[in-house]
Amino acid sequence: MVFNAIPEGDEGISIPALQKIVGESYKFGQGAAFKNKWIKKSAAGLARSVSSVVDTTRQDLESIRSGNVLADKVMADYKKRKLIDKKKTSSYRVEKGDKFTLTLAKEETDITQEMILSGDWKSAQFKKYNFAPGVVGVAPRGGYLHPLMKVREEFRQIFLELGFTEMPTNKFVDSSFWNFDALFQPQQHPARDAHDTFFLKDPATDRKYPRDYMERVKKVHSEGGYGSAGYGYDWKEEEAEKLLLRTHTTAVSSNMLYHLAQEKEFRPVKYFSIDRVFRNETTDATSLGRVSPIGRSCC
Repeated sequence: MVFNAIPEGDEGISIPALQKIVGESYKFGQGAAFKNKWIKKSAAGLARSVSSVVDTTRQDLESIRSGNVLADKVMADYKKRKLIDKKKTSSYRVEKGDKFTLTLAKEETDITQEMILSGDWKSAQFKKYNFAPGVVGVAPRGGYLHPLMKVREEFRQIFLELGFTEMPTNKFVDSSFWNFDALFQPQQHPARDAHDTFFLKDPATDRKYPRDYMERVKKVHSEGGYGSAGYGYDWKEEEAEKLLLRTHTTAVSSNMLYHLAQEKEFRPVKYFSIDRVFRNETTDATSLGRVSPIGRSCC
């Protein structure tokens, strides 16, 4: 391009004029022309050294345009000279498939009662479920806390800010020992009757409580001790081992205090709980067979 832009004869052309004709490729073209001894310096600027040249660059570019790939060194040089650039071209071939149609049919997502009654489900086109890994589908709309749960969370935050520790109350089923006997409620107390408490049938009993502690509780019930006169009756383990739905969270408190007493050194604690308890009471529009009381223990 540089050689062709220079007119024939010794007069030549000025460099600014040549730059204007050739453009951005002038710098690379001039260097290649001098290297091949096609041009020389003249009084005006640059002039031809030979009458004609074989433009290998043009031949290479036409070869590249035809889809041929040249040596890496040549390709890199042309790319540096901004004569070529790498581009990715994607092509697609579209053909008619077995299910080609000129009409769009709506795919059903669910089978309805009307479709079953009318029989339309037999000819309906159903959309396939996507069970691919990682597909989560449309996120469901978030719900809201129940008013009682909101009040419970407010009280819970108050106790936590006051330095209380929340007791683990996720065990709804407990033995009568922890629910009644460890709290020194006599076994003939009316609250322990079936019309006030939900007892389990299967399993009906459990003896997972400390035997030594059970003996001490039994003695206080029957004979007294620790400043108490006791109840003076024949305490029976058969009553203590009965399983029930806890009637108060104090059953959890008695268990926690027992384990706290087993520690070698005393440490003051502040416990609290807010969770469900169950009472065999009449169900109506304002009350159920469960409540969520607040329990506190400090020692």
